[in-house]
Amino acid sequence: MFRPVAMFIGLRYTRAKRRNHFISFISLMSMFGIALGILVLITVLSVMNGFDQEIKKRVFSMVPPISVASLMDTLSNWKEVQSDLDKMPVITGTTPYINGQVMITNSGLVQPAMLTGILPEDDGKVSHLSDKMIQGELKDLVAGRFGVILGEELATRLNAVLGDKITVIVPQATLSPAGVIPRFKRFTVTGVFRAGSGFGFDLGIAFINLSDAQRLFQLNNAVTAVYANIKDVYAAPKVSEQIAKNLGPSARVMNWTQQFGEYFHAVSLEKKMMFFILLLIIAVAVFNLVCTLVMVVNEKEADIAILRTLGATPQMVMMIFVVQGAIIGIVGTMLGVVGGIALALNVTTVVNWIEYVFHVQFLSSSVYFVNYMPSQLEWSDVWRIAACALGLSLLATIYPAWRASRTEPVEALRYE
Repeated sequence: MFRPVAMFIGLRYTRAKRRNHFISFISLMSMFGIALGILVLITVLSVMNGFDQEIKKRVFSMVPPISVASLMDTLSNWKEVQSDLDKMPVITGTTPYINGQVMITNSGLVQPAMLTGILPEDDGKVSHLSDKMIQGELKDLVAGRFGVILGEELATRLNAVLGDKITVIVPQATLSPAGVIPRFKRFTVTGVFRAGSGFGFDLGIAFINLSDAQRLFQLNNAVTAVYANIKDVYAAPKVSEQIAKNLGPSARVMNWTQQFGEYFHAVSLEKKMMFFILLLIIAVAVFNLVCTLVMVVNEKEADIAILRTLGATPQMVMMIFVVQGAIIGIVGTMLGVVGGIALALNVTTVVNWIEYVFHVQFLSSSVYFVNYMPSQLEWSDVWRIAACALGLSLLATIYPAWRASRTEPVEALRYE
């Protein structure tokens, strides 16, 4: 019975009687403060998600989540291992590979590199090297033709272009009448890829066909290990433990967290800290809301006393100010959510426009992995931020509303 009355009066109290019935200045500032805090928080978390996604793209386009090797130097029964991995529901794709440290020379220039033998037809199962090609195609790595795909930075330092003949030197000695000499092989550059800066893939990796790698490193039919891909890359440690149990002690199972986990841990930690730090902006606005409601209670003491003499209960009086504070919190939250979503979806365009107009560059790919402001909006962040803002707003109404409910009619009307 009293709830519609409490809501009606609470809505009336959100408007000032003077100045054309606009929202009071203090209530307006409280509302805008909550909205600004939510807008900033949604935008910052979206940018952090964008950086996380960019790092994820660079790493997992070149490095598989899980690799299974042997305690020995090579894996001779790799087909059996691959078959066992394919039977596991969590595994989405597998492929064998060969890794070896080499020296690559061209025109008197020398660069060290990790030479990786792959099956071009299995590229989509684990990595996405074909999407990184800027010259040539992955299918050009035909077995027996000894073609090689270089990273963009590696090709630049070697001064190598498509069709050039480069020399790959393997750190394995060969006995000859002249003595012990290193083994080497001529390869033809058939492609160049660009994985992006930040992890050194473009400088330190080259790809050849798996069959050519077996002949180069004299492995016969063996491989270095088997790559495995999974749906949830963040579950790699748990899945690797499961694989190790299934394959037994002879298998050596590794996952991406052992090499690149610190990057993702840093981004995740920064995101959590930014959430709690920027939540203080909303807390400050909520504190302003408390002050606003306390001032309203002081101004409305006579009205509260009259309502009490007319039969209003303390619960009804309390509900009036809870409604008033909730309206400010709800409207501020809605404005902040709408503004935050709009800015998060367009922050890249906005930053690019600012850089273009003022001729500045905020991000450098040599430091931040990217030269633009990435952003990825996640609805889970939006709901969490909105829930926190609404919860804090409702919490802020408790003390002023309780104080209003404790108003004594006789004391309030004594000097009226």
